[in-house]
Amino acid sequence: MNYRIVNGSVSYGADTVLEEINFEINEKDKIAIVGRNGSGKTTLLKALVDNSMLEEGVGNSKFGVYKQGSPVIGYLKQIDFEDDSKTMLEEILKVYKDITDLELKIEKLEEKLQESSDEKLIESYTESLDKYEFLGGYTYKKEIDTAIRNFGFSKEDEKKKISEFSGGQRTKIAFLKLILSKPDILLLDEPTNHLDITAIEWLESYLRSYPKAVVIVSHDRMFLDRIVNKVYEIEYGTMTLYKGNYKDYEVQKRANYEKQLKDYEYQQAEIKRLTDIANRFRYKPTKAKMALSKLKQIERMVRIEEPNKYDLKTFHNNFNIKESGKDVLEVKDLEIGYDKVLQKVSFSLYRGEKLAVIGENGIGKSTLLKTIAGILKPLGGSFSFGYNVSIGYFDQQLEFKNTENTVFEEFSEEFPELTTTKARTILGSFLFTGEDVEKKIKVLSGGEKARLKLCEIFKKEPNLLLLDEPTNHMDIVGKESLEQILKEYKGTLIFVSHDRYFVNKIADRILEFKPGKVTFFDGNYEEFQEWKEKSKEQEKIDSYNSENSNKENSDTLKQKSSKNQYLLNKENSKRKNKMNKIEKEIEEKEEEIKAIEDEMKKEENSTDYVKLAELQDKIQEINKDIEKKMEEWEELNNLLEGN
Repeated sequence: MNYRIVNGSVSYGADTVLEEINFEINEKDKIAIVGRNGSGKTTLLKALVDNSMLEEGVGNSKFGVYKQGSPVIGYLKQIDFEDDSKTMLEEILKVYKDITDLELKIEKLEEKLQESSDEKLIESYTESLDKYEFLGGYTYKKEIDTAIRNFGFSKEDEKKKISEFSGGQRTKIAFLKLILSKPDILLLDEPTNHLDITAIEWLESYLRSYPKAVVIVSHDRMFLDRIVNKVYEIEYGTMTLYKGNYKDYEVQKRANYEKQLKDYEYQQAEIKRLTDIANRFRYKPTKAKMALSKLKQIERMVRIEEPNKYDLKTFHNNFNIKESGKDVLEVKDLEIGYDKVLQKVSFSLYRGEKLAVIGENGIGKSTLLKTIAGILKPLGGSFSFGYNVSIGYFDQQLEFKNTENTVFEEFSEEFPELTTTKARTILGSFLFTGEDVEKKIKVLSGGEKARLKLCEIFKKEPNLLLLDEPTNHMDIVGKESLEQILKEYKGTLIFVSHDRYFVNKIADRILEFKPGKVTFFDGNYEEFQEWKEKSKEQEKIDSYNSENSNKENSDTLKQKSSKNQYLLNKENSKRKNKMNKIEKEIEEKEEEIKAIEDEMKKEENSTDYVKLAELQDKIQEINKDIEKKMEEWEELNNLLEGN
C-alpha cells in the first residue's frame, strides 16, 4: 500500500492554509504530523480523506495524488450512531460482522455434521474454521474486552444503550469502533485528548503493534515518541519530513537549522570577500580580468537560502511571589466528593515541591483541587495551610464572567489599578499583542483562554498553584513554555495532568488515584513507573508463593524454593553475561565515534561540508544504537536489582 500527495495545496477562499504538500504513507508507517495550532494539521487529515480539497501547490513538481490499491481510510469526523437503542457491545460488534456471521455459519455446519458426514460439509466446515482463525475469531472477544476496560468502561456499561451515555463517552465508543475496525490507514486527530493515563498507555501499545498505517496529529510528546517512525512538520505552509520518533525530530530539526545557518553564513562571508576583491580591482587594467573572474565565481554559486527561524513564539512569566513558610499544606484523612466519598487522601507538601495528581477519569483528581481551593466542602478529615500561603486556582473549564468582554476589558476589570500601558505589557508577555487584546472572550481558542487565565493567576502572585489540566488546549510550543515557567516557579505546585511528558518534566512528587486507593510517591514520574513495575513483579512472586503454600507441604516448598532459586540464579547469570556483552558493544561503538570525530578534525575535511554532514549522520546513528543498548542494559539491571 502506498499513498502519495505531490505538490498539493489547500485554500479556503483567498487564504492558503497549506501551500506545498509533499506527503507519503507506506504500509505499516507510523507517522506524526506536528506544528503550531492553526498550522493546518487537521486540514491535512481532511484532505487525505477528501482529495477534492487539494489543488496545485507552489513547488516545481507536477501536482498529483497517487494511490496503490484502494486503501480504506478510517477517520473520526463526527459522532453518528445509526441506532441509539443498540447497546454499547452491540455497536462495537458491528466492527466484527464478518467474524460473527462466520460464527453463525460454523454453528449451523456443526448442527448438520451431527446428522451427516458428507464430505462437502466437512470441507466447508474446515474452510470456515481456517477463515475464522485468519480473521482473528479466537482472539476478537478478548481484544474487545481489553479495549473496553482500558477505555474506562465496565462490564455493566456494555449492556447500556448508546442513548444513555454522555457526549464524551459516545466519542470514546466511536473512537473504539474506529481503531478496532483496523482500516488500512488510521487517521487520528488528538487521540489522547480526554483519555486518562491508563487508556493512553493501552492505546500506545495497541498502535505500536497495529499491522497497518497510522497518521497521528497530537501534542502528546511521549505518546508520539513511543509510536511513530516518521514526523512531518508543518511550518510556514510547507512540510518537512524527519525520520525517527519525536526526539529524533527535535535533534534533526535543530541540527538541520544550525547546519543550514552555518552554511548560509559561510557562503555570505565568501560572497562578501569575493565582492570586495572585485570592487577593489575592477577599475585597475592589470587586475580587471581577475576582478571579473571573482564576480563570475559568485554567479556560479548555488545560493543557500537563509533558514527560517524557529516558529517558537512563546509566552513567559516575570511575576514575583511572596515566600510562604516551609510547611505549605497538610492533608489528613481528607474525604473528598460531592454526595458520596470518592477518595480518602493524606499527604504533606513543603515549600517549592511540585506534586502531580494522576489517574483515571472521574475518581476525584479535580475534586481534590476544588476542595483545597475552597470551592467544595470536605466530606470528612481535614487539611490546613502553613504560614503566608496564597492560592492561585486554574479550572480546566476555562469559564469567564462575561464572554462579551474583550481580552483587555477582562484583564482590566480584574486589575483596575493597572495603567493601560502596564496591562498591555503584561498581556503581551502571554502573547496578547496588538489587536489580540481587542478580541472578545467568546471567540478565543481554548489555548488563548488558557493563556489568559494563567496570565490573571500569575499576576496575583500566588505561592501555591492549583492547576487542573492546564495544557489541555495548548500546542507543543505552548506546553514547553508553561513547562519552563513552572520549572522556574519558586512556589509550591499541585497539578492534574494526563500529559506524562509534562508530568515527568515538572513533578517531583506523584499522587496516583485509583478506584478506592490513593498512592503518594516521593519522586518523579519515571521513578514512580519503575517502582510500580518492581512492585508488580514482587506481587507476582508473593502471589505465586502464597498459592503454592496452600498446596504443598513444607518439605516440597523447600525443594521448590531451592529449585526456584537455582532457576533464578541461572537466569541472573544469563543477564549478567548479556550485560557484560552490551558493555563491550557500547565501548566498541564509542570507539567508532572517536574515530569518526578524529576524521572530522582532519584539515582536508574542515571545509568539506557534505562529508562532515555524512560523518555527523553516522555519529547520530551510532548514538541511537548506544542509547538502545543502554536501555537494554538498564532493563536487565532493573531485573537483577529486583531479584
